[in-house]
Amino acid sequence: MNFNTIFLKSFRVLLLPIALLYGWVIKIRNIFYDKNWFASSQFHFPVIAIGNLAVGGTGKSPMIEYLLGVLHPAFRIATLSRGYKRKTKGYVLAKSTTTALEIGDEPMQFHLKFPEIPVAVCEERLVGIPYLLQDVPDLQAILLDDAFQHRDVVPGLNILLTEYVNLYAQDYFLPTGDLRDERKSANRAQIIVVTKCPESLSAEDKHQVIRQLHLLPHQRIFFTAIAYGTPYHIFNTADEWHLTQRDEVLLVCGIANPAPLKAYLLDKVHAYSQLDYADHHIFSIDDLNDIQDQFDAIPGRDKLILTTEKDAVRLLKFQQQLNKVPLYVLPIQHYFLFGEGIFFNQLVTDFVKGFQTKQIHEETKEQK
Repeated sequence: MNFNTIFLKSFRVLLLPIALLYGWVIKIRNIFYDKNWFASSQFHFPVIAIGNLAVGGTGKSPMIEYLLGVLHPAFRIATLSRGYKRKTKGYVLAKSTTTALEIGDEPMQFHLKFPEIPVAVCEERLVGIPYLLQDVPDLQAILLDDAFQHRDVVPGLNILLTEYVNLYAQDYFLPTGDLRDERKSANRAQIIVVTKCPESLSAEDKHQVIRQLHLLPHQRIFFTAIAYGTPYHIFNTADEWHLTQRDEVLLVCGIANPAPLKAYLLDKVHAYSQLDYADHHIFSIDDLNDIQDQFDAIPGRDKLILTTEKDAVRLLKFQQQLNKVPLYVLPIQHYFLFGEGIFFNQLVTDFVKGFQTKQIHEETKEQK
């Protein structure tokens, strides 16, 4: 959701009574978990949760992909998501014939980019993890997508994301703010990543953010910026389009926070128009007709349709209609600032290795 206009911000202040009620519900829920009145389960296995305290796009999917890139070469790893807006129920493990309607757009994105990595969905992580371990017995770690606020499972490592322009320390409960969990829940995180920072972020700006977040001794903080890649054709990844100041772009976008993408295009191309859709929008034939009509109305020859990777997986079903259309996908990834990516990678890798070392020691004791 994008609540950044002055009108909507003013309207949301009027909803403060609802936010107060919602906040009390969340606080009571957390107290019940903290007192063990609600049960939480911890697995003797490397489980890493990636999430945030706020609604909206903080870059969870690119972070999952980043972690897959870090861990996959050395470990057998899988992802487990809820599978938001899928048409199936319960536990589903992705196969070669799986579609976004069966597992959701973001898990489908992981499945397409990392076909050798098991990708599963289940509404209840506590149910999904045992199924996944049963289906893939040689697993060495599981990444839980968007799971920070789901406390029925206690991950061994919590990675909390917060957006630079909307830090959780300065936010408030829905619907007045964007928080879906209370700010002090951040204390459960071992790693905090401030995302979508300006590439020119100064050391002073960095320390100002650190002061606002009031980190605990056990917490490490990192800062990332968005790095956009070269657009590739939705059905032919070898066909790339290098954006120039001559290009006119029709942006087809159904993500939570498209503002950084739009700012990028303003600086990168001659002009762009846009068709905005709700987050996780399921495209229809009527949508395709609207896209085609708006694209045809753009003058000039250097023109293309551009969409995000998350939107692209929901457009793949229209290959027959779109195969010859200049529809390109813009990849995105996290870029760690201040040269600290190597330290982040080491923390995550050491966490998984630590479980392996502990397991070897325990097996050795049992043999003795």
